Amino acid sequence: MEILTILETLEELVERSASVPFSGKCLIDREEVFEIIKEMRIKLPDDIKQAKWVKEERQRILLEAQKEANGILKDAENKIASLVDEHEITKKAYEQANEIIAGAQKNAREIRLGAREYADSVLNKVEEILTDATDVIRTNRAELK
Repeated sequence: MEILTILETLEELVERSASVPFSGKCLIDREEVFEIIKEMRIKLPDDIKQAKWVKEERQRILLEAQKEANGILKDAENKIASLVDEHEITKKAYEQANEIIAGAQKNAREIRLGAREYADSVLNKVEEILTDATDVIRTNRAELK
C-alpha cells in the first residue's frame, strides 16, 4: 500500500529535521509536510478502495468455500445414508434368504420322511401279499403231496 510508504517518508522527514535544543521539538519544512499530506490525501482513497475490494473478495471467497464445504458435507451425508440403506437391504436380503433356505430344508426333511413312510407302507403291503401268496403256495403244495 502506497500510504505506508508516504508515512515512512513523513517519519524520515521528522527524524532528519533540526531539533530545538532543550525542548524535544523539531523544525520541519511546512511546505514539505503539506506536500506529503496532499500526497496522502490523493493516495488514501485508492488504498482504501483496494483494501475494501480485498476485504469483499476475501468475504466472497469465504462464503464460496463455506457453500462448497456444506455441499461436500451434504453429499457425504447422502452417501453415508445410501450405504446404510444398502447395508440394511443386504442384511434383510440375507435374512430372507436364510428363512427361505430353512423353509426349503424343513420341506425336504418332511418330504423325505413322507417318502420313507410311503415306501415302508408299500413294502409292508407287498410283504403281506407275498406272505399270503407263500401261504397259498405252501397249502397247494401240501395238498399235492
